[in-house]
Amino acid sequence: MTDKTILRALKGEVLPTPPVWMMRQAGRYLPEYRATRAQAGDFLSLCYNSELAAEVTLQPIRRYGFDAAILFADILLLPQALGVDLWFETGEGPRMSTTTTAAELAALKAPGDVHEKLAPIYETVKILRRELPRETTLIGFAGAPWTVATYMIAGRGTRDQGPAHALKAADRATFAGIIDLLTEATIEYLSQQVVAGAEVIKLFDSWAGSLKGQDFEDFAVAPAARIIAALKSRFPGLPIIAFPREAGEGYVGFAQKTGADCVAIDNSVSADWAAANVQKDGCVQGNLDPRHMVTGGVALVEATREVVRAFSKGPHIFNLGHGITPDADPENVALMIETIRKG
Repeated sequence: MTDKTILRALKGEVLPTPPVWMMRQAGRYLPEYRATRAQAGDFLSLCYNSELAAEVTLQPIRRYGFDAAILFADILLLPQALGVDLWFETGEGPRMSTTTTAAELAALKAPGDVHEKLAPIYETVKILRRELPRETTLIGFAGAPWTVATYMIAGRGTRDQGPAHALKAADRATFAGIIDLLTEATIEYLSQQVVAGAEVIKLFDSWAGSLKGQDFEDFAVAPAARIIAALKSRFPGLPIIAFPREAGEGYVGFAQKTGADCVAIDNSVSADWAAANVQKDGCVQGNLDPRHMVTGGVALVEATREVVRAFSKGPHIFNLGHGITPDADPENVALMIETIRKG
């Protein structure tokens, strides 16, 4: 296991060449992904078809030789397993039945009752452990409670997470109950991913940046700390990456507060700032601007080298500051990897 570069970085080793993977590396920018999704019929069918979900997870590994594969799934499968209705509108994204009252919260399933619905996801993990190259790390993941709650409360993605903030202000008990349920269910979900073969866990808090002050501590830091503590109790030595996107100053000390082995950094902060303020506590992941995957050229090469340079004195996993976008050019991904590995 020690030859897996991402596991070495997560243990604090400073490597001459940082390992690299990409958020949303299996996705619509790849023609082979689009072909497999068409075969599945729709997005949710793809997520729940273990063979096809494993196939799209493997596609970017075959094409690029990334140092890690991340399980292909969606953060909203967990609330669906809790009893929320979920569907995807073509061209618009996810839609859900809303959870905004104590009665609606009480009608959801218990945290330990999610596994039957999520069994195909665990099967995908098992397939990947068999099929991945031995040097490739397998990452499991879930959405953090706050981010998942914003979708459950609004019934869809929102620009400012306004409905979740409104419920938090108007009925804090129900809001806190949603967070608590998601926290416990996430522990169960991620535990089964580890049992199935995930070697690293990543917790995505995509909307953490909209939490301010004490709310950030209560609903971004505290749930992450509970999840990480529970997982590390069940699986000693399990490496965990936390991504409180757009946390800004909240990145400082996040690893110490939560117990995360690595903090993923978005591109709203500079790599030099993150190296000085976040990497001092351990491994950092990030943080190339995803727009370079669209525009490419000399600017991509220079920006990639700058991220590598900034983080070169500490443990670092190279990644984008957010997920690669559907309009990215696959050739730019190859150029990024070549730049990282050849300098």
